[in-house]
Amino acid sequence: MRFRVLGPVSLSPRTPSAAKPRALLATLLVQAGEVVPVHSLIDELWGTEPPRTATTTLQVYVSQLRKVLADGGSAGHTGELLTRAPGYLLKVSDQEFDLPCFERLRTEGRTAYQEGDFGGASRLLHEALALWTGQALSGIPHGVRLESAAIRLDELRMEVLEQRIVADLRLGRHQELAGELLALANEHPLRETLHGHLMVALYRTGRGSDALRVYGRLRHSLVEELGVEPGPGMSRLHERVLRRDPSLDWQPPRNARSTGPDGEGGRAVGTPGGGRPAARRAAGPADGSAEGPRPVPVPLATLPSAPAGFVGRHEELAYGEKALRGRAGRPPARVLAVSGPAGVGKTALALQLAHRTADLFPDGQLLIGLRGPDGRPLSASQAVAAVLRRLTDDVSGSSGSSGSTTSSGSSGPSGSPLADPEELTERLRRALHGRRMLLVLDDAASEHQIRPLLQACAAGAVILTGRRPTAALDGAAHMRLDAVRPQEAVELLLAAGGERMAQDPAAVAEIARLCGCFPLALRVAAATLTARPHTTPAALAGRLHDERTRLGVLREGGLDLRATLLTGYQEAGPAVRRAFRLLSLAPALDFTGWTAAALLGTGRAEAEEITEELVRAQLLDARSDGRTVRYGFHSLLRVLATELREAEPDASRTRREAVERLGRAYGCLARHADGHLTPGRAWSPQHSEDADPDADGALNAAGIVGASPLGWFHEEATGLVETVRQTHAAGLWPLVWQLAGSATGYFHARAAWEEWEETHELALDAARRAGSVEAEAAIQYSLGDLSWQRREARRALRSYTAAQHAFELVRDRVGTARCRIGVADVLLGQDLLEPAARRYGRALALCSAGGDLRGEVAALNGLALVNLRRGRTETAVRQLAQCGRAAERLGDRRWTEYVRRTAARLTADSPRRSPAANAVEVRPGMWLIGTPASALTSVGAA
Repeated sequence: MRFRVLGPVSLSPRTPSAAKPRALLATLLVQAGEVVPVHSLIDELWGTEPPRTATTTLQVYVSQLRKVLADGGSAGHTGELLTRAPGYLLKVSDQEFDLPCFERLRTEGRTAYQEGDFGGASRLLHEALALWTGQALSGIPHGVRLESAAIRLDELRMEVLEQRIVADLRLGRHQELAGELLALANEHPLRETLHGHLMVALYRTGRGSDALRVYGRLRHSLVEELGVEPGPGMSRLHERVLRRDPSLDWQPPRNARSTGPDGEGGRAVGTPGGGRPAARRAAGPADGSAEGPRPVPVPLATLPSAPAGFVGRHEELAYGEKALRGRAGRPPARVLAVSGPAGVGKTALALQLAHRTADLFPDGQLLIGLRGPDGRPLSASQAVAAVLRRLTDDVSGSSGSSGSTTSSGSSGPSGSPLADPEELTERLRRALHGRRMLLVLDDAASEHQIRPLLQACAAGAVILTGRRPTAALDGAAHMRLDAVRPQEAVELLLAAGGERMAQDPAAVAEIARLCGCFPLALRVAAATLTARPHTTPAALAGRLHDERTRLGVLREGGLDLRATLLTGYQEAGPAVRRAFRLLSLAPALDFTGWTAAALLGTGRAEAEEITEELVRAQLLDARSDGRTVRYGFHSLLRVLATELREAEPDASRTRREAVERLGRAYGCLARHADGHLTPGRAWSPQHSEDADPDADGALNAAGIVGASPLGWFHEEATGLVETVRQTHAAGLWPLVWQLAGSATGYFHARAAWEEWEETHELALDAARRAGSVEAEAAIQYSLGDLSWQRREARRALRSYTAAQHAFELVRDRVGTARCRIGVADVLLGQDLLEPAARRYGRALALCSAGGDLRGEVAALNGLALVNLRRGRTETAVRQLAQCGRAAERLGDRRWTEYVRRTAARLTADSPRRSPAANAVEVRPGMWLIGTPASALTSVGAA
């Protein structure tokens, strides 16, 4: 069975006869091995107005294709069309599909060329082109996806064709190429590279005047059609033909193999027919040798155009330009290092800067990619060879004319084996000597990779881009790129998305937010909208809301956000990749080292080393307030990390174990902070501290020891609440109520009523699921406190009563006493003084007997308030004094200060005015106003 898309879409031995099933087949083939969503297939087959029965009809077409695949396949050689949510996945053997065969031959051909095997490159690229039988994906109706794929494939075909022509030029096949190139130039009248190759072929066959006419026709076409002149490369080639530059004469490649397209050993190539032999040739585009007189350096300007639609980055551009031009009292920087995560726009910024500072570099500017075709970093020698090649090659049969700026490791700039690294660097230094040039070195992997280039570029400057900061470079100016600002993100969407974006500003702002203001994500979102005329910005925003599918939505044509974000992850080691996945469980947007250690299950030092490696790989952000370092994900990287984590085979078990480690760490730290914030508040076994051999170190690392416990809670409250949710979702019931209970003092101090209620409702559910009466009692008591604080008297009484009943069942006298105090507080607020006094008195006896100092403080304070209401000020003052002494023994400064303030106010009151008529602080930060029962209401909490 054979699948073909490089020409008319076909499936042998039998192709579906109807157009739409063939279009369905083509759509699945161009995304073979990937799940294609149903909605995408419907969009492709029916466009903006699908019939009501589109889904059913699609299922019929899928069934027909499955039958064709089943009938035409043989054992081990067949396609398989599978249903995979949310769509379908087509599995096809690479050997039976022309597109992967073409891609393989294309890659092998390019590699052979870069290794100096021009004959092998020619043969492989001939084979790749032989797979084509017409225009890509022809013979079927095209939707948006197929049209984009067809354009991309036809452009790849032209790239391979030009690479093959360059290889044949290197082999001296100028006579054979002339006719083919004349036809191609006629077919593509505006394609400058083809005309350049034709000029070289004609010149080398003795037809210099014809070569000049080719340039004239090209210039006329460009001016008439586009209003532009030929590019710098073509202009230089024209000048060289005019002056009969000896460097244009052909020389056999040194140490290069020259097998023909049929794989047999080719003839010994010499001066082609009609060519002019050169007794002594200057360095030419085909060999790059250093023999002969050095030509006068011609300014190079091979940068791509400034990025279209570039928006914002005003501060970054200003900083970069000042660095390259020099600031007041400071010389220009020789190196400007731009770092940031993949897809953040480093290359676009570097090109923008290069064009803005072109006046500084009269000898030209070069963009050099520092990765090979497979995405792997070039070695230092390969990088030097790539620059040398670009300096010595031009459009006349050079590697540069193929569009590649990289080199593999086995050949130098002339196609010969790489020289010694030091010799290469010296050759580059000589080539750059006296030249004020700008090198834009794109996507650097390390300092080691680019040091020889920096050593050779003495008179010029370098803009260096890369994911990892190159901090070890001496004298470099550094700039880190993050997501753009929200307003810039909106501007980018409006610039790239057209009028439809401008019609819905609210949706545009939401798209920018959901894309995390990340440049590549914004461009993909705009392209997605452009490719779907039937989609609105609001609909696109709706599709982006679901984090589980967000990265899948942000893929259009050759733009794939997920694939770009994955690059840094795939280059990391196993431990770093594991950390990237696990840290997506961090319960807050930012987190500290102890959180990382808990999630990773490692010691603090190891966790810090791994998180810092994630920061260097631009997979994690870090910030410091001078005291604590906090880490965090960009929102899209967190989505990617979550997606990767959930795709693991044991995802559920891994998640539960990590959440349990995190819950235990949070519990230990929160109990310690709570013990300092509200001493003696916790009394039950569910609040007891778990054994932790590293507890002291963890407390120091978390910044609790010697710091404000309230400040720690304030920083970690969001994470603590989320950890309660996570432990509840994981079914870790004891951790749920322990975590919720340990934060009660903070919730009280900060009046965080919503967080208090949510965490304790989850804790109550956990206690009931686990059948823990003791835990349920403690949580009900805390909910009673919450209701009392919120002036919900009836609800508070219900909770206190339920808690007291549960405490009595487990014979917890301290808990029972606390509940009596709670009920008494409610009764006092209702002006029911006698029943309140009885409960305070009984609770005081129980707390004293049980050694519960916090209970004693609360009961004595309640009795003082009752007596104050009765007008017995002296008795109230004595009881407040007892309360103050108990608070001092407890070590609770808030209660101690409260008692001092209250006693001072009572003794300062005029005898002619009843203290009971004043606003009375009944607890630290809680006030009762006036004497009537209806006015006894708490109005605030500090």
